[in-house]
Amino acid sequence: MAIIIDIDVMLARHKMGVGELAQRIGITPANLAVLKNGRAKAVRFTTLEALCQALDCQPGDLMRWVPDEEAEALD
Repeated sequence: MAIIIDIDVMLARHKMGVGELAQRIGITPANLAVLKNGRAKAVRFTTLEALCQALDCQPGDLMRWVPDEEAEALD
């Protein structure tokens, strides 16, 4: 199973860049890129809350679960 991160979708909807979002939520652009690209092994709830507040969304708008077969097709 895989968790797909859709932060880039929300950034596009809000016409916001990674640097601006990183500044708004108080993390480095490099750390946001790790999260955005699905390479993070964990997410702090405070970071998730800050993302939701900055992007005016719910946690489910930022990430979703897909079965392994779908995840392989997405790669």
